[in-house]
Amino acid sequence: MTYEHLDEELVNELLGNGRASLRSLAEELDVSVTTVSNHLSDLEENGVIQGYTPKVDYDALGYDVTAVIQLKTEGSALPEITETLQDHQQMISVYEVTGDYDVIAIGKFKDTDDMNEQIKSLITNPDINQSNTSIVLNAAAENEQFELNADESEI
Repeated sequence: MTYEHLDEELVNELLGNGRASLRSLAEELDVSVTTVSNHLSDLEENGVIQGYTPKVDYDALGYDVTAVIQLKTEGSALPEITETLQDHQQMISVYEVTGDYDVIAIGKFKDTDDMNEQIKSLITNPDINQSNTSIVLNAAAENEQFELNADESEI
């Protein structure tokens, strides 16, 4: 293998098996263990790879309710509100967005009572002008990652 697309290929291998050893990665990519180690260190230092975590099935742990929360905020309060949402352990994604709402957050809850209680505590902030909550009926795709196309990407 040439080193031209090694970073992309390394990321793709790790997407398939985040617990792969340096040796098995080196064998799969047809490079030395030292080369894999050096490239992996560079990817980590540059923030391309930000950690190695298990894929958790929250439904299997009793978090059956997924809610999409949309918020309109006072402009100057946006950073404070997004920080509050980020600090909330059951919010798995928080986005500042364009469009009708300023923030979209996705949370996982044990049941609708848990969701209702926690969302009410979040939206009592006077800087939130409007909220809209949707309950997910079916997650067609969730927490998906995609392989990099070595010909098109530049890491």
